[in-house]
Amino acid sequence: QVQLVESGGGSVQAGGSLKLSCAASGNISRRCGMGWYRQAPGKERELVSRINIDGTTSYANSVKGRFTISQDNPKNTLYLQMNSLKTEDTAVYYCAADRSSGGLCYRAGYWGQGTQVTVSS
Repeated sequence: QVQLVESGGGSVQAGGSLKLSCAASGNISRRCGMGWYRQAPGKERELVSRINIDGTTSYANSVKGRFTISQDNPKNTLYLQMNSLKTEDTAVYYCAADRSSGGLCYRAGYWGQGTQVTVSS
């Protein structure tokens, strides 16, 4: 099992910054990736950013150039630096880790509890 605990959410004015952290513990696979998702009220959960085992990253078009995903492997921690925040970034942000089984990686097999980010105008 893998446990994921997010922190760093809060309220900020538009244009501000926040840095989310996701502390991972348990049977973490070093062969698979992790990502950040978000879910706004009345909307489906969406992928915000992902980092693969080779360090490559990807971002939703809506956050490109403003958000940066990174990880600290020795600390088993995933980060999401969010700059130039907009009101439409308001959502619950979730950390997710791939689940490794039989040599394969299953995307977002483990989830954190989420952290609220509220951006006001």
